[in-house]
Amino acid sequence: MTVSCNQKKEQNAFSDKKEITITKSVLQDKIKGGWAGQTIGVTYGGPMEFRFQGSMIQDYQKIPWPEHYVKWNYENNGGLYDDIYMDLTFVDVIEKTGLDAPVDSFANAYANAPYPLWHANQAGRYNILHGIKPPQSGNWLNNPHADCIDFQIESDFAGLMSPGMPNTATAICDKIGHIMNYGDGWYGGVYVASMYSLAFVSDDINYIVTEGLKSVPQQSQFYQCINDVIKWHQQYPNDWKATWFEVQKKWTEDIGCPDGVYSVFNIDAKVNAAYVVIGLLYGNGDFKKTMEIAARCGQDADCNPSSAAGILGTVLGYNKIPEEWKKNLYEVEDMPFKYTTISLNKVYNIGNKHALENIRRNNGKTNDSTVTITYQSPVAAKFEESFTGLQPKERTSINKKLSDTLSINFEGNGVVLTGSNRDSWEKITNFSYKVLATIDGKTDTLDLPFNYLTRKYEIFWNYQLPNGKHSLNLKLLNPDKISDVMISDMLVYEPKSK
Repeated sequence: MTVSCNQKKEQNAFSDKKEITITKSVLQDKIKGGWAGQTIGVTYGGPMEFRFQGSMIQDYQKIPWPEHYVKWNYENNGGLYDDIYMDLTFVDVIEKTGLDAPVDSFANAYANAPYPLWHANQAGRYNILHGIKPPQSGNWLNNPHADCIDFQIESDFAGLMSPGMPNTATAICDKIGHIMNYGDGWYGGVYVASMYSLAFVSDDINYIVTEGLKSVPQQSQFYQCINDVIKWHQQYPNDWKATWFEVQKKWTEDIGCPDGVYSVFNIDAKVNAAYVVIGLLYGNGDFKKTMEIAARCGQDADCNPSSAAGILGTVLGYNKIPEEWKKNLYEVEDMPFKYTTISLNKVYNIGNKHALENIRRNNGKTNDSTVTITYQSPVAAKFEESFTGLQPKERTSINKKLSDTLSINFEGNGVVLTGSNRDSWEKITNFSYKVLATIDGKTDTLDLPFNYLTRKYEIFWNYQLPNGKHSLNLKLLNPDKISDVMISDMLVYEPKSK
């Protein structure tokens, strides 16, 4: 059964260790709804991904949903489903190795997977391939994208296999989410997984959003941002755009992601999670409205409706997702997602299997027709924060080819150099450039793989410099005609104002 918000208010919410019994058919229906919902959501928002940065998608802008749309994307735009096939990488490890699979199993599976990655995922992949293991692979000192959205869009599986057990979902997130994220970037995954978990035992969106936030420590900016969204929803209950404007005014500053600092581009977890929550709260349980609002908030406009529709799909269950949206799935449910051997029909069954195992492991019970879940009251995860003591000072265009040596002077307490190997998407090779980087007399040899799949996302960074003047010297040790090493921008930090 599902439990309504009114029932919860009478009970003052669930108590820890309360037993909740649902039928196995309801459990399966909700798991299917979660996977189906996120697949529909990411397809729906796909054409809008990062096309609207710092602007909402206006009402006159139509978001298409033609027939055969999901199948067309499966066959022609399979990379759209990175939200899903990243999840499936971790699901597959659990299926092969079990619920106690070590973190290295997950890290190595995704680091060596054949799909391209970006932001925290790619930085984490590079770290793992160069011997920096989790959780250090996701730590902000080693990963400039630690607060980006990556694990937030990959944590669905943790909640879907932990019905009514948000703390169990958080434990799974602790193991896997720190492969690529830290701090607010990690909390995005914790929060999304917690909402999925609660969607099995409540059909009240306000409760799910508010109760799920208890999994995040209150002193974090992530918590404060989402808590503000909840308050603004109460203040402007019929105007999602008013809440969107409040988010823009207070929470859109990005100090971490090198692509988002001094830019309208924002892939920060907390801001995009705010858009997910705006979709859920103002969607009022309507599947189309929830997806549409989450998408119209802009920025990561495919991932955000995917998360919102996945959570709502779990609340509703597969059978109650409107046919208008579900019918496009029928012709792909036996088709594996790109880069995987797993289809929707397959993960419906695998996900159900993992959920049953997890329920039994956490003091629950199963019989032929029902499952009894021992409910867990959400407990806040440990507190951690990225980019402490730093604020952006300036961004300078370098725009130079590193053919021999390059010296750069700056003043601050942190620096990031952006850049890339030109044309590396089109050519596949195991060649790596070697660059000797010297700053304040300390040297490090940088490995810059030419292969796009294994590339280093930024050329160089150091967030722990003493505040003052510094000289950074780069020397290319092995020039090659295969490409150019381009230094694009220098992002300099200074001590954070008190």
